[in-house]
Amino acid sequence: MPLAGGDPALPVLIRDSRDDDLPAVQAIYARHVERGTASFELEAPTLDDMRCRRDDVLANGFPYLVAELDGRIAGYAYVNHFRARPAYRYLVENSIYLDDALRGRGIGKKLMVVLIDRCTALGLRQMLAVIGDSANTGSIGLHASCGFRFAGVMQASGWKHGRWLDTVLMQRDLGLGGREPPQDDA
Repeated sequence: MPLAGGDPALPVLIRDSRDDDLPAVQAIYARHVERGTASFELEAPTLDDMRCRRDDVLANGFPYLVAELDGRIAGYAYVNHFRARPAYRYLVENSIYLDDALRGRGIGKKLMVVLIDRCTALGLRQMLAVIGDSANTGSIGLHASCGFRFAGVMQASGWKHGRWLDTVLMQRDLGLGGREPPQDDA
């Protein structure tokens, strides 16, 4: 099935992640932690840490996707609970990270479109992006191109690489969003 967004000729496969994808996923994320500002973690999680995090996402019934390009993991995306309190059960927070060498090819948009579709099919109503660094124009632009709207900025909320970083919040309706009560809450 063709996916919306990005270069339609790019042979990117978006699929559910597997255990054997985790070394590549961990390497992609480690680079973002160690050198970038998209994540506010200061030390890269181990492979076992990443396995536990993925297990948590899957145990919650949420998608954990990878983008594969010519047999190589080009990026990954998932959602998890925004907060544990029950009233937040229809709101998820997304995470998306790409291999730096493959950015700008539409892979992130393809991942995001599938993630949004999968979350909508689960009956979720809102998706939140918590974007590290207000200078992260790539992530802000990706989310905006996928229908996310600006929801706020937490200024100077993180200290990393010797400077203060903002956190940008963007939000997107899923399905009916907040226009009607959820089906299971009659």
